[in-house]
Amino acid sequence: MSVNHPNKQLILGVDTHLDLHVAVLINTLGQVICTAEFATNSTGYVKLLRWCQSFGHLTKAGVEGTGTYGAGLSRFLSNHQITVYEVNRPNRARRRLRGKSDPTDAENAARAVLADEAKAIPKTQNGSVEAMRFLLIARRSAVKARIQAINQIRAILITAPDDIRLKYLKSSQSACIEGCANMTAMDGSILLETLSISLNLLAKRWLNLTEELRKIDKNLKKITLTTAPTLMSQYGVGSYVAATLLVTAGDNPERLKKESSFAALCGVSPIEASSGKTVRHRLNRGGSRIANNAIWTITLIRMRSDPCTQQYIARRTKEGMSLKEIQRCLKRYIIRGLFPIILNDLSLSA
Repeated sequence: MSVNHPNKQLILGVDTHLDLHVAVLINTLGQVICTAEFATNSTGYVKLLRWCQSFGHLTKAGVEGTGTYGAGLSRFLSNHQITVYEVNRPNRARRRLRGKSDPTDAENAARAVLADEAKAIPKTQNGSVEAMRFLLIARRSAVKARIQAINQIRAILITAPDDIRLKYLKSSQSACIEGCANMTAMDGSILLETLSISLNLLAKRWLNLTEELRKIDKNLKKITLTTAPTLMSQYGVGSYVAATLLVTAGDNPERLKKESSFAALCGVSPIEASSGKTVRHRLNRGGSRIANNAIWTITLIRMRSDPCTQQYIARRTKEGMSLKEIQRCLKRYIIRGLFPIILNDLSLSA
C-alpha cells in the first residue's frame, strides 16, 4: 500500500505528563490505529517515533502542554521534520459528553489537528529568547519577594514599641532598611530580642534580593542588546520591556502569521462591542497580561514625553475620543511598529 494512501497517512495525538506521555495514532480517515505510553526522556521519544513509523507515515502531531511537559517531545518531533501543533485541552462541554481519560485526551488532540482546529505552532524554546525567559522568571520572583520583605518590615514596625516605631517607620525606605540591617539583638526581654532579630533578617533579605535584581538586570540588558539592538533603540523600550515582548513572540516568531496575531497574543487587539447606532470597541482581556503591561509601559512613557504621541492625543481628543480609547489605539499602533522590528532582530541573531 502506498504511503500516500489515507490509511498510511498518520496523525499523532499526545497527552503529556511528568513521567509518561500517552500517545494515540489516527489516520486521515479518523480511524484510531493504536494507543501506547512512553517515557518522558530521549529514549522514550525515539521509541515513540519508531512506534509511529511502524504503522505508516507520520506527518503531523498535536501535543498538549508544548510549553511545559510536552516541550521536549515537541522539539524532538520538530527536529525530525514532523509538524507539531499546540493543542488546548478539550472544552468542558466535550468532556462532559465523552468523559476524561489520558487516551481520550490524546485522541482529542489528534482529531483537533485532523479537523484543522489546532493551528498554533509551539515556541521552539531553544535560543536566546528562552534564556531571557529564565531571567524574567527569576526577576519576577525576586521582585515579589522583595516587596513582601519590605511590607513585612513595615507591618512589624507598626506594632513595635514606640521608640523603635518612631525611629524607623516614618523614615524613608532606604533609611529604614539600612537601620534594620545594622540593628543588633536587643537585651531586656524576649520580645525586644526577637523583634530586632526579625527586622534584621528581613532587611538583609531585602538587600540580598536587591543585589540579585541588579545582577539579573545586568544580564538581561546584555542579552537583549545582543539579540535585539533595534528593538532596544525604540522610544520607551528598556531591557525588561524588550525581553518581555521577545519572550511573548518566542525564538521562532515566524509562527505568528501577521502582526495582528502578535497583537492578539499581547491582548491589545480591541474587540468590537457595537450595538444599534453605537459603534465602539472594548478592551481585550485575553492574551498575555505581562506582555500587555509591557506595551502599557511604552504607552505611558510616550504619552508623557514623546511630542508625536502628544500631538496624536490632542488630535484624537478633538475628534471626541475618550482617553481610554486613545490609549487602546496607541497600544495597537505600538504593536504594529514593533512586530516587524522583532522579526528582523531575531532573524539576524539566529
